[in-house]
Amino acid sequence: MDIILRATVMFFIMYALLRLLGKRELSQVTPFELVLLIVMGDLVQQGVTHNDFSVTGATLAIGTIAFWALALSWITYVSPRAERLLEGVPRVLIRNGALIEANMRRDRITRAELEIEMRLAGISHMRDVAWGILEPNGKISFIRHDNKDSVQEDDDKPI
Repeated sequence: MDIILRATVMFFIMYALLRLLGKRELSQVTPFELVLLIVMGDLVQQGVTHNDFSVTGATLAIGTIAFWALALSWITYVSPRAERLLEGVPRVLIRNGALIEANMRRDRITRAELEIEMRLAGISHMRDVAWGILEPNGKISFIRHDNKDSVQEDDDKPI
């Protein structure tokens, strides 16, 4: 029972820590951050299993963490309010070619990082972006301006 309690506590500590890190940081992991995550995983394992190196102890710890991950996933599935709270919401960074500085500051995204993502998406100028949205998973989605008129002459003719 002790392992289950420690695994539960560590799950929620790690969950809170990862939420505090922010969306952007989780989507781009540097080699140093990868090593840091591996070391953190080892430290969490030591805190959860303590001196219990048995298969039963490991199974209890893994099962508890999997249970909480599944429970939170189910809660976010059935409750849109919980989904917004636990998963986050998309945040608009660019609207009609203009940066929204407050949202960029909130998620600690620099203009240089945004421009890198634009180039990776094949967009050369910010004025070409109708919407730039930071998704809850940390990725940035870009929607280009539509260069066509909203209604074309051919669309008004019957077929």
